[in-house]
Amino acid sequence: MKTFYDFYHNPVKLSFEDHPFSKSPKHVWVICRYEDQWLLTKHKDRGLEFPGGKVEEGESAEDAAFREVKEETGAQIDDLTYVGQYFVEGKGGTVIKNVYYATIALLSNQEHYYETHGPVLLDELPDQLKRNNRFSFMMKDEVLPQCLRRIEQHHQN
Repeated sequence: MKTFYDFYHNPVKLSFEDHPFSKSPKHVWVICRYEDQWLLTKHKDRGLEFPGGKVEEGESAEDAAFREVKEETGAQIDDLTYVGQYFVEGKGGTVIKNVYYATIALLSNQEHYYETHGPVLLDELPDQLKRNNRFSFMMKDEVLPQCLRRIEQHHQN
């Protein structure tokens, strides 16, 4: 388990174990690859980030991951892999979020992208994400680099 502070100085616990904080988390975050590029979305308020959001009533976290990626980017997931789960104790309450890695089969234009401006494809993620104002706060703590290392290790084996 990794422990650190997020962008807003809230304590975060990140684990790559199988659902250590909740079997039914209420949030998901999906690190996406499409044709050798990173697929992000441009949130209307927060900036560039990987798609994600709340798990709706009666929906599994996996179903929410598929839905959120489609709603925010127009993408269809080909393969979805659980990476880990993190727990944030913030001023607004506790958040438990599953992190997934998805490969995308198809990216289509759609009329509406909900709370985002739609898909953004990047060849590489910038080295200095923490200082880059184009990116959401969610991209600026240790969750992303730790999960990217885990994904890279998993795909080498």
